[in-house]
Amino acid sequence: MPALPLQALVDHARRNSPFYAELYREVPAVVSALTELPVIDHVAFWSANRWPDNRLLTGPLTDAAVYKSGGTTGAPKFSPWTRSEHFDSVSAFGAGLVDAGLKPGQKVANLFRAGEFYSGFLFIEGALHHAPIDNVRLPVATAPDEYVADLIHSFGVDVLAGEPMKLSAVAETLLKQDRPAPQVELILFGGDILFNDLRPLLRSAFPNAALSSIGYASVDAGLVAAPVPAGDDLRVHRAVPNRTVVELVDDTTGGPITEPGVPGRVVVTNLFRTLVPILRYPAGDRAEWTDGTRTTFRLLGRSTEGARVGIVNMPTEDVRDVLLAHDPGHHITGMQLVQRRWDNRDGLIIRLGHTTPAPPPAELTETLRRAVLDARPAYVSEAAIGAVHPLRVEWVPRGELVTNPRTGKLRQVIDERPAH
Repeated sequence: MPALPLQALVDHARRNSPFYAELYREVPAVVSALTELPVIDHVAFWSANRWPDNRLLTGPLTDAAVYKSGGTTGAPKFSPWTRSEHFDSVSAFGAGLVDAGLKPGQKVANLFRAGEFYSGFLFIEGALHHAPIDNVRLPVATAPDEYVADLIHSFGVDVLAGEPMKLSAVAETLLKQDRPAPQVELILFGGDILFNDLRPLLRSAFPNAALSSIGYASVDAGLVAAPVPAGDDLRVHRAVPNRTVVELVDDTTGGPITEPGVPGRVVVTNLFRTLVPILRYPAGDRAEWTDGTRTTFRLLGRSTEGARVGIVNMPTEDVRDVLLAHDPGHHITGMQLVQRRWDNRDGLIIRLGHTTPAPPPAELTETLRRAVLDARPAYVSEAAIGAVHPLRVEWVPRGELVTNPRTGKLRQVIDERPAH
């Protein structure tokens, strides 16, 4: 399915979708640039994209694959793709697998999740099937970690593809069994960022494997970007030519970011989806351009990810960077921020995963706690006047870090405070 010109996409959406007709009421009839269109509001988009009485679709739902966006709360967020849209998307994504390092004839274990309308497993299976090179597809899905460990050795698996938490669980199982897998040549991760705290674990279990993003896509925004080989920087991607347009938008002004190294929100326009048009849709991530050409960008994490304790902001990426800088022994294999409220005050617990038989020593725990406080003096001040509870750091076995039960993604922030 060829990419459509911007004007044709806008005309189609405005003419056939009640949501876009309302959104573009003040937009001129002739549109020459994306910046002439408003950035979509998530709440309004999903309010219109409900079932029944959908106001977003541009036509009847008669021939489509329906996926469901991640998450466990609120109304279900379903996203339909026509047959041709789905084929075009997985074909383009399959071509990107070669950029990610896939080689002819490799045996690929697909560990992504399936079921409950989740797209991960089926999307990657389709991408492998339509990749431009031969490959052997092993549709494992959510099999137990012990099963995957046995399969790697018995079947000679060359490539593992899955969410970071699933890949790290298999790695931990192999190390506990004292049988690392040097035969694995490539680890493809997707669905979430592979944070630096998991790399030592993966390198121990798969010492000869290259690490790469499998690509950047979501149920909401659709196909977004392909991985770009960039040495040890696994977050660099580029928009798929003639398929997607990626913009970075300033959080405050809403204007486009053009300079490299300046963080902004990722906004996506899909050039071939017409049943559910995606025109300037916020993908929910932050990124920065890597050069002045604005062709490649570096993902920086979720745009809203972080804890707020009283008046103190605790961004997950900032906290993680501080912790890893003070953990030379690589004890940390995962992190999440837990917000709680007791005795009429907010408090924050930094929960860290470990794979050792016993938790790391108390001295390291205190070193990490002090390092975070040194980087966030506002927390120290607020705790000193009794506005928030003192910061706490706790260790749990890596497998006890809380994940989304449907998608398997690590929950980076857990808010356990009462709703009222």
